[in-house]
Amino acid sequence: MYDVVMLTLARGEEDSTGCGAGGDCCSPTAPAGRADCADTPRVPVLACADALTSRGARVEFVTARSDREIDAVLARLDGPPRLDGLDWPDPDGKTRLVVATASDAQLRAVMRRLVRRYAPPPSRRPADLADNRTLPDLPAIGVLPLDPSRSGDPGRPTGSRLPSAPESPGDLAGQLGLPRDPAAVAAALLDGRVRRLDLLRNDAGSVTLDGALLGAANEAGTPLAWRGRVEVDDTVLTGGDDPLLACVVGNAGGYAELTGVRLLSTADPADGAVEVAVAVPVLARSRWGRRTMRIEVRRARGRAVAVTPRDPEVPFLDDGVPGTLSRKRSWWIEPGAWAVYDR
Repeated sequence: MYDVVMLTLARGEEDSTGCGAGGDCCSPTAPAGRADCADTPRVPVLACADALTSRGARVEFVTARSDREIDAVLARLDGPPRLDGLDWPDPDGKTRLVVATASDAQLRAVMRRLVRRYAPPPSRRPADLADNRTLPDLPAIGVLPLDPSRSGDPGRPTGSRLPSAPESPGDLAGQLGLPRDPAAVAAALLDGRVRRLDLLRNDAGSVTLDGALLGAANEAGTPLAWRGRVEVDDTVLTGGDDPLLACVVGNAGGYAELTGVRLLSTADPADGAVEVAVAVPVLARSRWGRRTMRIEVRRARGRAVAVTPRDPEVPFLDDGVPGTLSRKRSWWIEPGAWAVYDR
């Protein structure tokens, strides 16, 4: 039978950049007694553990407050030592991991640490690594959403000046159709299938599971124009002269809509490609001579995308984590790199 680690993320006290840096875990301003920042396992975690133990699994609870504590859990997924000295996941291991997530950002924090653990440096690339990948198949994980109401919430921070997408299909677990009931998550972990999914890496050292939305909005929620060069493989969507209302780098469909405008058309987290879209305001004249503005959406698909801002700082959300872009950022696809347990 399996040893199962139930991992919950909490705000780090010793490492201010812990759990994925810049707010991937609990907010530093959260009340000290907030349930998702406490040591006591939450009700869904306990219910999932009960379902696992009833089937004979040995369950351990871990609350991680820093990258170091996450890494200590992930080390249990290591395979036997290799001759080249690289850390490598064990494809036949008897330890399974369930990540209890309050947001997509928390799930990303764990995947970010998995990538850092198992991605070999370019100078030590092993011969058994696939040509289209920079890391091996990452261990499958169980995903336990802590808040069922978040199935329709893409995880954007309240009060954000970034454009909202009210028609978004929700958090990543909801988009993927993963089980949300604790007992169903336990059943998927023990009896379900391993479902492999694409991963986006970027040159800032992080990862993207769902997508990134670049752009800002005023207090009324109206998108504000910015400029930047956006290229997907050999296709240039904009050279930097067009005003942009938004740019979406999509792996899944969480940022597919912007104020009623469809940006991503076929974002699929398992098709081996990244879909990118930019929204450009275009002035047009009607037959009566009136000037109207419409939004032109330009799309491209490929293996990699680069965004070079022309403005000093461009706000963005990456899997729900806010930041600002002040220099070129590149993302590239890692086909089938990560995996979840599904029904």
